[in-house]
Amino acid sequence: MTDIIQQQIDYYRARAEEYDEWWYRKGRYDRGEEFTQKWFEEAQHVRDKLHQIPKVNHILELAPGTGIWTEELIKLGDRVTAVDASSEMIVINHAKLQSDSVDYIEADLFTWDSSQEYDLVFFSFWLSHVPREKLEPFLQKVGKLLKPDGYFFMLDSRRIHESTAADHQLPEDDNVIMERVLNDGRSFDIVKIFYETNALKSALSKAKIEADVVFTDTFFIFAKGQKVE
Repeated sequence: MTDIIQQQIDYYRARAEEYDEWWYRKGRYDRGEEFTQKWFEEAQHVRDKLHQIPKVNHILELAPGTGIWTEELIKLGDRVTAVDASSEMIVINHAKLQSDSVDYIEADLFTWDSSQEYDLVFFSFWLSHVPREKLEPFLQKVGKLLKPDGYFFMLDSRRIHESTAADHQLPEDDNVIMERVLNDGRSFDIVKIFYETNALKSALSKAKIEADVVFTDTFFIFAKGQKVE
């Protein structure tokens, strides 16, 4: 599994320049007008749920990527600490936001830790890349990073072919490894797990995070909650 984790890091470093094509439904990710409309409607629904959280002081964003959700977080918090394993993603994020409110840390999320506690921990499209055997310790770390009554929010993908590139194949239900291909044809293996609502809610609860876990109609799963003692 160590090799897959490194491939996953390498993949997202190599993918940084084309990552936004996926979110904005361009090129290989354009599945037609109907799916594009659903995508952005459901994304707005999740965005609205995020902004129901009261304004806070310090937010931790894990795997911020190119800044699609960092842009929302700087409206919600006074400061954002953004931790990503890809220096290429961090460069794009910083150039896009040009915000003095964001502090960037380049680090592998499986090994990075902090003694600081945050008012909100947020991550998007990251949990599906966490191997099952690492899920519990990762969420335990998230719980430790939250202040008492601190807020938690995550977003990820549902299992639907139209979410990924037209030339990608989703792994079988019992397979957690997915092949991803870049625009230039380079291929990488990554972890891809589509967590279900009840299983995710249970795993969060073990980390002392009580959260509502919800599927949108087509594309997304998200969880919103707070740390409890």
